Formats: sequence, C-alpha cells, structure tokens
Amino acid sequence: MNRRVVIAGFVALIAFLTLTSLPCLGAESAVLRNGFSIRHERRQVIGEVTRLYVSRDGSSFVDVPTSEIDHFEAAAAEPSGVKLQSSPESSRQSADLNQVVSAASGMYRLDPDLVTSVIRAESGFNVHAVSPKGAQGLMQLMPQTASQLGVHNAFDPQANVEGGTRYLRELLERYDFDLIKALAAYNAGPQRVEKYGGVPPYYETKAYVARIVRDFNRKKLAEKSATTAAASHSSKNKTARASSPKSASSKPPLAAKPSSTLPSE
Repeated sequence: MNRRVVIAGFVALIAFLTLTSLPCLGAESAVLRNGFSIRHERRQVIGEVTRLYVSRDGSSFVDVPTSEIDHFEAAAAEPSGVKLQSSPESSRQSADLNQVVSAASGMYRLDPDLVTSVIRAESGFNVHAVSPKGAQGLMQLMPQTASQLGVHNAFDPQANVEGGTRYLRELLERYDFDLIKALAAYNAGPQRVEKYGGVPPYYETKAYVARIVRDFNRKKLAEKSATTAAASHSSKNKTARASSPKSASSKPPLAAKPSSTLPSE
C-alpha cells in the first residue's frame, strides 16, 4: 500500500514537472508579488526561474525567480492603435487622443510615436487606469509627480499626456538623451537609475523598457518601409512616363518666355 502511494506520488511529481517545463502558449500576464505584471507570449520553468518570453519569436525574454510570481492571468489584447472603445464616440476620442499626443509632443519636442509607445505600455490607452501603487491615467502619473508637474486631474487625458510628456522630456535631458535610462527612470524612479548607474535590476523595469523600445522601433521600421515603398513606386511611375512613346499629334510643352527685365546683380 505504501509502495503504491509512493509510486502514485512519484508519477504525479513527474507529471507536474513535465507540465511546468513546457512553454505556455497564448498571451498572459505574470503578476509579481510586488504588484507589477509582465505581459508575455509564453513561459517556461527552468530550474528556480520562470522564463517569460515577451516577444512572439522568442528573441526577447525575462527570467524571473518563480518564487516572486504570485499568479498568472489572461492578458488583455494589446490595442492595434490608439483606440479607447469600439464605438462612434471612440472614433472621436481616438482622434482627440492623437491630437493631444501630437500637441504635447510638439510642445516638448519629442517623437509622438515614442509618447504613444509609452502610453501603450503604461495604461494600454485606458484613461481611467490606476496601478496597484496608485499611478493614474494614460501615462500613469504618481500623485506626487502629477502635483509637481501641475497636473490637477490625472484622469484628464490632455493634462495627463502633457504632464507625462514633459516629465519624459525632463528625464531625457537629465540623462543626456539616453532613452534607455530615461525610460527606466520613468518606470522605477531616477534615484534607482542613479543608484545602479543604469537600468536597475528589476524584472518589471527591464521588461517595460524592452516593450517600449520594441514598439517604438517597430513603428519606425514600418514608417521607413512605407517611405521606401512610396519612393520606389514614384520612381517607377517616372521611369514609365519617360519611356512611353510620345503621340505624333502631341505638341511640345510651351517654354516660359524670358523676362524682359533682369534683376541687377
């Protein structure tokens, strides 16, 4: 009897280890004991750590001590654009938010795509988002930071984005426009960045910085590809027009008559 219990227990242990060593497919969020969460595409237990793959191709991942993970939960789908709701009203709100981001970016001389990437990582474009630590609004301003920035209502999209963009600009200037340090400071605080001389050894901060940089780079690559494709299309059209035979009845273009009075040198 005891032997059967031992064997059953051993089989259960093998099954458990097999399941935990397999990658978990589908987007999830690992909720850490400190209240932060890390969105990932799949996970794999390796020894005493859980590897969270934050990119679909597995090229980017974060190793988190399994003991630091409180639980896993289904991750909300990442929005493909700046959308607050799928309704006629949301179209206006989306346009308004784009205008707010554009205006704030112009005011503080930042790339609007960078600001949008920060908003996506911070709140997922949720105007009423509140973090476990009390950060509020689109760019997740802590009450003390919001007060210092003159933001009286962190749930006002315009005030929040203007305040967050200003704060990001200040951090960029503080770190000589080192984007990685500025983003790490936005997430973990300048004191910690200066204490560790760079990105602090916090899993959530590393994942946060990687997520924004990846999203921003993806936008820039897409923008570059679109520009290249447009230029190639325009070049092909010009070549086609130049190589097309002229009609016999077509008349040469009229040349502009030279001016009778030339400006004196």
